Amino acid sequence: MVNLLARLYSIYAALIFVLSFLVIFPFILICIWIPGWKKYGRKINRYWAKGYFVCIFLPVKIRKSEKIEKDKPYIYLANHFSYLDIAMMGLIPGDVLFVGKASIRKAPLFGYYFKNLHIAVDRDRLKSRAETMKRTDEALNSGSSVIIFPEGGIFTKSPPEMIPFKNGAFRLAKDKQIPIIPVTLSYNHLILPDDGKLLLHWRSAKMVLHEPLLPEDWDSEKALKEKCFQVIQSQLDLDNSNT
Repeated sequence: MVNLLARLYSIYAALIFVLSFLVIFPFILICIWIPGWKKYGRKINRYWAKGYFVCIFLPVKIRKSEKIEKDKPYIYLANHFSYLDIAMMGLIPGDVLFVGKASIRKAPLFGYYFKNLHIAVDRDRLKSRAETMKRTDEALNSGSSVIIFPEGGIFTKSPPEMIPFKNGAFRLAKDKQIPIIPVTLSYNHLILPDDGKLLLHWRSAKMVLHEPLLPEDWDSEKALKEKCFQVIQSQLDLDNSNT
């Protein structure tokens, strides 16, 4: 009975996702085609994320550090255990670009939207990585923030334990002197596990936007990376200690 309810809920959530995206897609196209309007397309993205979680009756508790300044560029780094993570990171305030896998571009319609409003990277191609760094640099210079999953994808076999972070985001933070905001997505691995079943389980979600980590406070990329990992993992351990 529990699995049946989860399956019905999953089908409902998938339908809402597809139908709502089809509704907003024409407006996103307008924002892509008109020069200088891409930021408005990403703003639509944010409202879409908010509306989506309301429509699927999934409450998201967001805890945000008071030290996060409005309209200042940041590098947001989050744990990645579930496909739900991408939708939830859409709730991040301000103009924010995702840095995601190039394979997203193959998805009908959604891929077109992503490659034009966000940044897709093919980690197997050196040229693609260079282009990604260039576009990320341009986004930060223009005052936009970026979202990166520093594990490089959904790779852990034992959530909520993360795998070691990759170096790119921390090198970028040090080079550009852009603050990092660690983000903990506490329960997405329980709501939509990466187990191949694609079953959505209802429960309240939680996202914690921690205090910014200033690159100048750390002697090396390695020290900054270790601190970011520790902040996110400690919150995961705390939130999941009684689950």
